[in-house]
Amino acid sequence: MTIAHANPAQTEAPILDVLAERWSTRVFDAEAPLDEAAIQSALEAARWTPSANNTQPWRFIVARRGTAEFQAVHDALRGFNQSWTTAASLLVVFVAETETADGTPLRMAAYDLGQAAAHFTVQAHASGLHTHQMGGFDADAISAKFSLESRFAPLTVMAVGALGDIAEATEELRERELAPRTRHAVKDLVLAGV
Repeated sequence: MTIAHANPAQTEAPILDVLAERWSTRVFDAEAPLDEAAIQSALEAARWTPSANNTQPWRFIVARRGTAEFQAVHDALRGFNQSWTTAASLLVVFVAETETADGTPLRMAAYDLGQAAAHFTVQAHASGLHTHQMGGFDADAISAKFSLESRFAPLTVMAVGALGDIAEATEELRERELAPRTRHAVKDLVLAGV
């Protein structure tokens, strides 16, 4: 088996290995069993994310491959995302609680949920799993399928699993997987000061 290559970031300054080595693969091993301990650790990392006023406005739909929940999330994906996600062990929907049960807006919910997704991603990678987040999905379909109240907003779907064999991937997937990783320079991102 030829496993998808390591693709470390070429950084301008030293960063933690787990951050430099993380990338969003689309090549998953459809036969690999799900590492339940690694998933629990990733969910625990997300649980301990900081949030505004400790509101913890994040919820997760954890859909394991082979279940009706996985199929429902997969069916809500758009276009190209449906072609490669079937091999993932897990599809996780990250849901923001945008207001409390009494209607009080949670202004920082999307920001806080983004941090929870980041904590989940880093912990998953540190535990040997790989992830890929997607914005291309039908949020209304997910809300309807899982009977979410209107105050809960699905913001991203993450494919999670063991790294697959790049030699078995389609040409389109191989091209994307092997493409150079790029980021804007820090100097172009800092608006003031350094």
